[in-house]
Amino acid sequence: MNLNLKNPIVFFDLETTGVNITHDKIVEISYIKVYPNGDEEEKTIRVNPGRHIPEEATAVHHITDEDVKDAPMFGQIAKELSKVFEGCDIAGFNSSRFDVPLLSEEFLNAGVTIDLSKRKFVDVQTIFHKMEQRTLVAAYKFYCDKDLTEAHSASADTRATYEVLKAQLDRYADLKNDIEYLSEFSSQKKNVDLMGRIVYNDKQQEVFNFGKYKGIPVEEVLRKDQGYYAWVMQGDFAQDTKRVLTQIKLRMK
Repeated sequence: MNLNLKNPIVFFDLETTGVNITHDKIVEISYIKVYPNGDEEEKTIRVNPGRHIPEEATAVHHITDEDVKDAPMFGQIAKELSKVFEGCDIAGFNSSRFDVPLLSEEFLNAGVTIDLSKRKFVDVQTIFHKMEQRTLVAAYKFYCDKDLTEAHSASADTRATYEVLKAQLDRYADLKNDIEYLSEFSSQKKNVDLMGRIVYNDKQQEVFNFGKYKGIPVEEVLRKDQGYYAWVMQGDFAQDTKRVLTQIKLRMK
């Protein structure tokens, strides 16, 4: 089944130096950009993270320091890469928890502004877990009857994710071929920031989703504990979380 698209959608996957969103770096990004007319644009880019790639990360994706020594650093490709995502919806496998926040962090650190707040996000892993409870390798075998022989290659993972979503639409009659619906269906929570540190409650109020103020409206916290904003801004939080919190604070004036 081909996707029913109103906007182009970018399927992407990252290979990184680790799993810490605020500290680790991208070493490879692969994307497939699918247009409403069905045309596809596919590319894989190696990235020099500017630091040693830990052996435990190399053991997963097989990318070494030697492989990326002559590759561009993210800041050198950020502006051009941001154009790939402009006006597009976004899809991936476990993307909402890892790939999207880390990619946003890299853009912000490179000084490139990319507004993801109005994008639709489809997390194929979440759809799979709601329907079957499996991994990407099993999802590819289950839905597409194919073996994912190069798992943790960004290119192979991206292609598999795209094919799995189309196969999911073929298999489940109650899944609508509509990106807005799939975005809502595959979302874990109604996040305000990409990390889910701030979420919407049932009243559509922005509330903190961590720490001593979990479940408390952000504006209420900022009014009664003026030092909390400074604590977050100085803390080990993602740049996107700090940006969203600052926007709320400025709105209160």
